[in-house]
Amino acid sequence: MAQVLFENRIENPNYEGVFDVPPAELHQKMNQVKLVDVRQPDEYTGELGHVPGSELMVLDTLPDHLMNLPKDHTIVFICRSGARSARATAFAKINGFEHVYNMQGGMLLWNNLQLPVER
Repeated sequence: MAQVLFENRIENPNYEGVFDVPPAELHQKMNQVKLVDVRQPDEYTGELGHVPGSELMVLDTLPDHLMNLPKDHTIVFICRSGARSARATAFAKINGFEHVYNMQGGMLLWNNLQLPVER
């Protein structure tokens, strides 16, 4: 994995310097990035499922595990609607991560687009 550029990224309206990536573009590049799902375990395995290849790292525990993430890779944070993952992305940026993104619309939009999920 290396740094990946998302051509269709847009600035998140709630967090300055945080960029959202559209699920469809992420789907095309998902094997090139580290995917981190910040929801609760029951959400990760629940009705919406999770993006294949994503790692569960609950938002509340992110400060304890952030140092285990590779700073030299592109990381995309995922949640249900995009709010918690935007917070995770902002937190990672504050802590020195440069190539971090939020998945726009979360698993709700991912599922609406009928992209693949695991449960």
